[in-house]
Amino acid sequence: MTAREMLYERERQTLSEFAFLTENTKGRDFPIRPCDLRGEFQRDRDRIIHSKAFRRLMHKTQVFLSPEDDHYRTRLTHTLEVSQIARTIARALRLNEDLSEAIALGHDLGHTPFGHAGERVLRRCFDPSFAHYEQSIRVVEKLEKLNLTYEVRDGILHHTLGGAETLEGRIILEADHIAYINHDIDDACRAGILHPEDIPLPLRQGLGDTHGERINTMVSSIIRASEGKNDILMEEEIRGLTDRLHSFLFDAVYRNPVAKGEESKAEAMLERLYEFFLKEPEKLPREYLQTAKEESVGRAVCDYISGMTDRYAVNLYKKLFIPDPWRG
Repeated sequence: MTAREMLYERERQTLSEFAFLTENTKGRDFPIRPCDLRGEFQRDRDRIIHSKAFRRLMHKTQVFLSPEDDHYRTRLTHTLEVSQIARTIARALRLNEDLSEAIALGHDLGHTPFGHAGERVLRRCFDPSFAHYEQSIRVVEKLEKLNLTYEVRDGILHHTLGGAETLEGRIILEADHIAYINHDIDDACRAGILHPEDIPLPLRQGLGDTHGERINTMVSSIIRASEGKNDILMEEEIRGLTDRLHSFLFDAVYRNPVAKGEESKAEAMLERLYEFFLKEPEKLPREYLQTAKEESVGRAVCDYISGMTDRYAVNLYKKLFIPDPWRG
């Protein structure tokens, strides 16, 4: 037996009756020869990790725009934390860990620079329905042509609003939520705009005082509530506390003028870049010109801007609109 065949046999023998077995994948849009060493979802994981879009995540904002401190989260570290949480849940429930991992690693590939500020710009300039999860699918299907399996693409598409066909995909909705709630608290405390004691006492008593305690409480609750069920659930009490903590973060961090003080500048910058390339599409990089021809200039500009890192957008803006000082 090949390593792949042994993997599939092990899945049949050890995974839950509710797990999605790799051998049952609906496959790829373009069939490829099976790998003797890896299952199909392992191959998807590797394709995502080696993609350009994945590498760019290291220089994309999570909450704090282009932070100079080395310890603030970026979109890449967020992705890795989501993957870790998802794998923990999948393993405990005897679900397909490879499938959850691949979805987690790919779920934010289409996210814009400057976090949700970039998303708002593209909704105003290009399409009111623009969403990063749909852009992530566009990245893997059209822009980088990763040719991922149906189940991984389904999980990526539904990681924000829910509705994934597999339990492994539904895990990502919860893991994403758990990851950003807790690491955003950690980053806000590091930035000095939040102190652990600011979190309401009932939330600290019910979920935990520390970053690790809160994650453990939420993950454990999902495992207890979902064990033996064909769904991914969280205990009602912990769900209520988690939702209250999320609401608290909106007021304390996500709408905090100190944390979000530079977002208006970032949005204005991206809007000007969009308008520039919309009027002068011939100045787009070569790989976007075909999209401009086949679909629309706006679609090509949207693809270009959504793929930018924070620093790339800033440097491009300087190059196009800020004059160089005279050095004569």
